[in-house]
Amino acid sequence: MKRQHRPALLGTLGVSAALSLVVAMAPAQAADEDYDVLVVGKTTGFRHSSIDEATTAIMALGEANGFTVDVWDPPVAGRSPGQPERTLETTPFTNADSLAKYETVVFVSTVDGTNSLNPALPTLLDASELEAFQGYIRAGGGYTGVHAATDTMHTVPWYGQLTGGGARFISHPAQQTAVQTVEDGTHPSTEHLDDTWTRFDEWYNFTESPRPVVRVLTNLEESTYNAGRGAMGEDHPLSWCHNFEGARSWYTAGGHTEASYTDPAFLEHLLGGIAWSAGAVSGGGDCVTWYEVDTLITDLQDDGSVSQQAATQIRRQLDKAQSLADAGESGEAADKLNAAAAQVRAHVSDQDARELLAGKVADLQTWQRGIG
Repeated sequence: MKRQHRPALLGTLGVSAALSLVVAMAPAQAADEDYDVLVVGKTTGFRHSSIDEATTAIMALGEANGFTVDVWDPPVAGRSPGQPERTLETTPFTNADSLAKYETVVFVSTVDGTNSLNPALPTLLDASELEAFQGYIRAGGGYTGVHAATDTMHTVPWYGQLTGGGARFISHPAQQTAVQTVEDGTHPSTEHLDDTWTRFDEWYNFTESPRPVVRVLTNLEESTYNAGRGAMGEDHPLSWCHNFEGARSWYTAGGHTEASYTDPAFLEHLLGGIAWSAGAVSGGGDCVTWYEVDTLITDLQDDGSVSQQAATQIRRQLDKAQSLADAGESGEAADKLNAAAAQVRAHVSDQDARELLAGKVADLQTWQRGIG
């Protein structure tokens, strides 16, 4: 599928001009109703100089696209200047209800220095704040991660699963220009991109590939830059999304440089991720994955809504469809999913379970047809 190419104007536009261009290029990204976003820039470890620029850009995107922005980025003595003129006076992570006013929470390079995996080190969110955040996510809240959002709370496995399949930041080479392949151009955060995306940034390596669990949106092509030590090889996802414990989760490893936040293509990427995780826009099957559907079948088996026989029949067709998708035969995979849907209709008698599973299979089909 060929997409319209919108070249990035890296470093050539001011924030206002860049955002005006994003609004002009992507009117479909605007939500029908206003919504609320919390930007978390707090750091207790290394502080990225681009956090302030990212916050400025997200606030401007909100003004142009129908969402309000609160900021949690308090000064931390001896560690971070924060953004004292912008930050809320007290932590918003008091309980799930206090966070419920936000449709999504955006973590921007929230490094806390726990990458040594020393359990004695304090994490970005303390125990009570983490409990509030978990309650918010499990109640259907949204999560958006930017750049070093994968370099925080390393000792909290749940957070690694939320950001994507347990993948954590581990290293990066020098900042340089590299090429990403757009694997899924059906998502609101990538539909504006061509088949490849070339830009200058700091390119992260991760402890593992999140691919088995998430929907990979873009993959970094290591042959296009000096990957150095820690290179991941051909499977090097750089942005992805998935549905996790009732929440929509979206992550991009881009955004280290200040110039990212005046780059129209990156801003549109970020806007699409925020709007999608907030539930304000949809597209491309909404990041439903093979893993998600397989896990759902297991859960429905456990509660007695799907029989072992039904699960076996449905999985047989899903496995065939996934094999076709993995081989690059997306159109054939979409067709094979008709058989999986037929098995759901024929063998799942519980109406709620049948409708839920059928909807997820339809989302898989929408995804495969879109990228076929």
